[in-house]
Amino acid sequence: MFERLGRFVVRRAWWVIAGWLLAALAIIFTAPSLGDITSADQESFLPRSYESVQATELGQKAFPQAATATVIVVVKRADGQPLTPGDEATVGQLAQSLKAKNIPHTSGYLTGPHAVAPDKSVQVVNVGLDAPAPDDPALLDAVRDLRAAIGPELADSGLTAGVAGDVASFVDNEDTFNDAFSVVGIATIILIIGLILLIFRSPIAALLPIVVISVVMSVTTGLVAAAGKAFDLTVSQDLQTILLIVLFGIGTDYILFLLFRYRERLRAGDDKRTAMIVSVQRVGEVITSAAGAVIVAFLVLLLASLGFFGSLGPALAIAVGVMLVTSLTLIPAVVSLLGRFVFWPSKAWQRPPKATMSHRLGNLIGRRPALVAAASGALLVALAAGVLGYKADYDFSAGFPQDTESAKAAQDLQRGFAAGALAPTEVYLTTGNGTPLTDQQVSEFAAAAAKAPGVAQAPPPQRGSDPSVARVNLLLNENPVSNEAITLVREDLRDAVHAAAPAGTKALVGGTTAIFADINSANNRDLSVILPVAAGLIALILALLLRSLVAPIYLVIAVLLNFAATLGATVYLFQGVQGEPGVTFQLPIILYLFVVAIGTDYNILMIARLREEAREGNEPRQAAAIGVEHAGPTVAAAGLILAGTFAVLMLAPISFLQQMGFAVAIGIVLSAFVMSMFFVPALTALIGHKAWWPGHGDERPAGGRHAAPTP
Repeated sequence: MFERLGRFVVRRAWWVIAGWLLAALAIIFTAPSLGDITSADQESFLPRSYESVQATELGQKAFPQAATATVIVVVKRADGQPLTPGDEATVGQLAQSLKAKNIPHTSGYLTGPHAVAPDKSVQVVNVGLDAPAPDDPALLDAVRDLRAAIGPELADSGLTAGVAGDVASFVDNEDTFNDAFSVVGIATIILIIGLILLIFRSPIAALLPIVVISVVMSVTTGLVAAAGKAFDLTVSQDLQTILLIVLFGIGTDYILFLLFRYRERLRAGDDKRTAMIVSVQRVGEVITSAAGAVIVAFLVLLLASLGFFGSLGPALAIAVGVMLVTSLTLIPAVVSLLGRFVFWPSKAWQRPPKATMSHRLGNLIGRRPALVAAASGALLVALAAGVLGYKADYDFSAGFPQDTESAKAAQDLQRGFAAGALAPTEVYLTTGNGTPLTDQQVSEFAAAAAKAPGVAQAPPPQRGSDPSVARVNLLLNENPVSNEAITLVREDLRDAVHAAAPAGTKALVGGTTAIFADINSANNRDLSVILPVAAGLIALILALLLRSLVAPIYLVIAVLLNFAATLGATVYLFQGVQGEPGVTFQLPIILYLFVVAIGTDYNILMIARLREEAREGNEPRQAAAIGVEHAGPTVAAAGLILAGTFAVLMLAPISFLQQMGFAVAIGIVLSAFVMSMFFVPALTALIGHKAWWPGHGDERPAGGRHAAPTP
């Protein structure tokens, strides 16, 4: 099939290119924008069955005037002394003056005696931010305008103020985020161009992935947006960045797979058309199987209960599908027309490679497969042991620079009030049938909730527009996004609050900590479902590719072991060496996307080459040696490009970006250089012919060696 496809693409190269470009232009200019289906609300991705979602929905109905978001103006004396009655009056005047300015998208400006810390160190003004969505840029402008107005109002008063809250933190760190991702984008392009220049010594070969993948990115975003509109899917605002990395990762891999094989066929004496037909014939099945495995891995995310994962899966599957079609049509068509000029001006493609590093590594694996398998396997197992100490970290703020206004204001707030003051746990009491709550029910419940485990303070209860609902804000004595607080809310606090609800009523626990507690539960559930299902489906694809039941088993085990080793290495570094309380809770799914899914590409390329060499009549150990010699440089180049791209994130002054950069970089390095280049070939050489049972995929075809097709 792939030989016929290659022959068609080569013979109709101009038609293929023209058809592809027309389709791309039609999609780019007619598809909706990706922003039309984007949401930044973490909670919106949780199923309604979770209590935090039910609490939020109840709160929105009972308190319709509630703001989209909230920031807190934290006021203190410049000399660090306790606030005086005159200072408290000044803060009250500040709230009224700010309210009178009618700063767009702000409301509330609530303060008073209850807003003064018990130790008189600070007084707060709660300001509501109103916008259609929590990620509306207008909220950022509102914080900037608010800050600009505060300074003149407090001039010569002896007081200073800072604005704290999630939106204020984003304003302070917006440039850091933008700079970090700009650096990643630039570094990706530089690494791809630099490494391909080093490998092929040709600017044409180096620029080819950049140009093609940039166009594919535009096509993919259009198709994803169209699919989102058609099937009512909502995606995270992180999707654009993830799509970029996935496309450059797999796109560069597939293009390198073709270019390395094309150069090999030219060296063997094929003309440019025959060389491409053979390349598509030999590598097309590998690319298709690799893409199929990645698509399956992404689509398995549909089984996730978290909507973020469920919407991410189809979007990334579309991206891989587009890149697969591009790799088997547009790239071969362009390269077949360029011919030897794709490697211009270098003449190195004409010379057979000398005794290279990959040749020496191949010989080592062929001579000592048991030693290599044991050493590489032991390394992966030792790193995987770090998973036993894994702790999830939900505190994004701790990873940001701590010298910003929002960070300093948050520290002042938490010193004056309870640690959970910045994100109170919202408890809603309701009759559930519209019957009004009595004042006695509300007061008794509020008193009992204030004594729940882990509660430091509890402001007076609030009544909303719905008489059947009341809200009690609980300030925890732990950082509200710490593991301790999340565990507390999920277990002891929820149980205590539920038990405190008077007869005929029920209590629902919401707020930031409760949302993260539910995300934690959903995340654990999703990973326990996604990993086994993905492993089974990837094994099925490998079985179809290799016509074997044995090889897919140890290949999937190797991928899962590599996943555990990557997470373990990250735990060793950040929790062990650097003393962090945990690693970002998003890390396991990020590793699933970039290490399990994309890392499988390298395994498939290597095992397919081992089978090909075995079918040429080589014994298992010799096939492993030759396979590593020829496929090793491709795996190494692809792995270096993707790992290097993520490693740049370690330069960002944000902890979770550093963790993400290190984890994915080390995961790709382990995938490419330990698992695919050492562990899998050595294990295949040890198992020998039995690795291909029952299909005997290593037997020489009936016609002998592969014959070159006619162009």
